[in-house]
Order: sequence, then structure tokens, then C-alpha cells
Amino acid sequence: MSKVLIHATVSLDGFMADASGGVEWMNGFPVDPADEAVVSRVVGEIGAVVGGANKTQTIEDGEIPYGGILGVPVFLMTHTPHESIERDGIIYEFVVDDVVEAVSAAKQAAGDKWVSVLGGSISRQCLEKGLVDEIVLDVVPILLGSGISLFTGLSRQMRLERIETSAFASEVHLRYRVLA
Repeated sequence: MSKVLIHATVSLDGFMADASGGVEWMNGFPVDPADEAVVSRVVGEIGAVVGGANKTQTIEDGEIPYGGILGVPVFLMTHTPHESIERDGIIYEFVVDDVVEAVSAAKQAAGDKWVSVLGGSISRQCLEKGLVDEIVLDVVPILLGSGISLFTGLSRQMRLERIETSAFASEVHLRYRVLA
């Protein structure tokens, strides 16, 4: 059965994007081959993605999950119906206002592989509904001071169990099991 995980790169102060939604700050840090191996191992297990659609319900350059390297189905949350989009061999399905349905469809599409949940709002909704098995964070050594938080806004505390930690060049890789 498929595992559902939140997979994100965050700043040390917990932001997944700067205040304008930019992620350029993630680049330019020293990377060790061991860092790349940790991330590649996670990425290699992903069989589907759940995220949020942009307001225009289009698939723009820079918005493609994992830069399109996965080649797996993507399920995008939206407030209005939209036909599926195929781009570069990847099918983007739009799911209206039902994150449980989106995760269920992604799990079915992923088979034995993992479902990666992307984005703050979608991640928080999935956590609140008990849909997330693990959280995998790649922490970059920068303090943004403000931005788009991955977890701010949860309605309750959630206990986690650390199952893996590694650090090589500049990133710290954290992996937690969600307990409740």
C-alpha cells in the first residue's frame, strides 16, 4: 500500500517559499553527493503527487512538481472543475475541494510507491485529516525571516517520531513518522 508523505525543502526558520512565493533562495549552497543520494532515494520512491492548482488552472514552467523529472501523475486541488491536462507525458488531474479524494486517487495511481504532498495549505489539510504517514524535510541553512510557512495554521499539536536524520555539506535531512 502506498505511503503518503509531505516532502519539502524549507529554510531553517520553517518557510517553504519567501514572502512573494519565490524559492530561488534554495539554490547556491554546497552539496555533497551524499545529500543528493538522500534526496534521490526519496524522489525515487514517489509514484504520484498531490498539490495545489494555480488560479488559472494551467501548468506553467516553474510550477511542475520536481521539475517534471518524476513523470508521475499529479493531482491538483482546485475550487472549480477543470479537464485533465497532459504536458510532457505527465497527466495533471484537477480535484475539486476534496483533499481526501485527491489523496485516494493519488494512492491508487502510485500503487506500491509513495504519494508526495506539496504545498503548505494542502499539507496542513492532509495532516488535519490524518492522511499523512511521514514528513520528509530538507533544511537549507538560511533564515528568511518571513515567507510562506509549511506548517503554520494547524489547529492542533501533532506528535512525530524521528526515524532518520542526516547532514552532509550544508543541508540537514529529517524524516519523521506522524503519530497523531
